[in-house]
Amino acid sequence: MSGHSKWHNIQGRKNAQDAKRGKIFQKISKELYVAAKSGGPDPSSNANLRLVMEKAKQANMPKDNIKRAIDKASGVGGANYEEVVYEGYGPGGIAVLVYTLTDNKNRTATQVRMAFSRNGGTMGEAGSVSYMFERKGEIIIPKEDQDIDEDQLTLDALDAGADDIINEDDFYTIYTSPKSLNDVKEGLEKSGYVISNAEVSMIPNVTTKVPEDKEEKFEHMLDALDDSDDVSSVYTAAE
Repeated sequence: MSGHSKWHNIQGRKNAQDAKRGKIFQKISKELYVAAKSGGPDPSSNANLRLVMEKAKQANMPKDNIKRAIDKASGVGGANYEEVVYEGYGPGGIAVLVYTLTDNKNRTATQVRMAFSRNGGTMGEAGSVSYMFERKGEIIIPKEDQDIDEDQLTLDALDAGADDIINEDDFYTIYTSPKSLNDVKEGLEKSGYVISNAEVSMIPNVTTKVPEDKEEKFEHMLDALDDSDDVSSVYTAAE
């Protein structure tokens, strides 16, 4: 019986991981579709598509899945996804931006509203919190397994067109304008740096600490948003 129980627990974890991976692939497929639809299916002339394809590779998404999503954008018919942004405040009054890609706005709005309301948050009007964020390119360079000289990295990043570099505990964060993100990324890679992530993000101008008694609900709200297939990105002003 114990053997069966152990196998059941392992299988349960594997199924949960597979389900999570499938959800991630589904969300990236939508991003690939939208990027290819808006900028064309050729990554050499579509910088945004190149970034999403890189994101797909980092998530170990099969090449066939990537190709299928791009081919779908080139064909006729199929779902017509559009980006809808929701704004609001999470528990403790923390500003939250929710980016979605959806073919059914009523369904998506209901899911997002429930994630907020069931966890002590409140939805806001368009523009109610977005002014607290700035759209920037964000590049993450991990320190592990890299012998990085901070001064040299700073020079290389600025030469490549970066705006700022922040030294974090385990990694460096490099900020760029959204338009120059891909050029800076490619420039740093040519200089030999290993990049773990590069994407356009909404960066809060000011961060706020989540009150201790609200932390659990705040995490539950983020989990609920992440569980929605329609939600592509969530940005918060949480410290």
